[in-house]
Amino acid sequence: MSKTKTTRYDVAEHLRTPEEMAAYLQACLEESEGDAAFVAKALGDIARAKGMTQVAREAGLSRESLYKALSGDRTPGFDTILKVTRALGIELHATPLHT
Repeated sequence: MSKTKTTRYDVAEHLRTPEEMAAYLQACLEESEGDAAFVAKALGDIARAKGMTQVAREAGLSRESLYKALSGDRTPGFDTILKVTRALGIELHATPLHT
């Protein structure tokens, strides 16, 4: 009987189009329950899919600081989030909550 080999799932390998990236971020925003580090990690996944070096350059940040900011271990400043979303070609939108 042969052994089954498993590998770690990496969502960044499956985010191929801007539409998939935006849909992934939207889903993460909806599921985050206010956890900013969770959203930052989702942005990190998208940045890795697009190419961290390119995103860092377009955001005006170093690659190392971008990895740290979007690791999910910390909560980056909102200015960093805005720079990254612009570099990713993603717009943030606001809608009223329906309670």
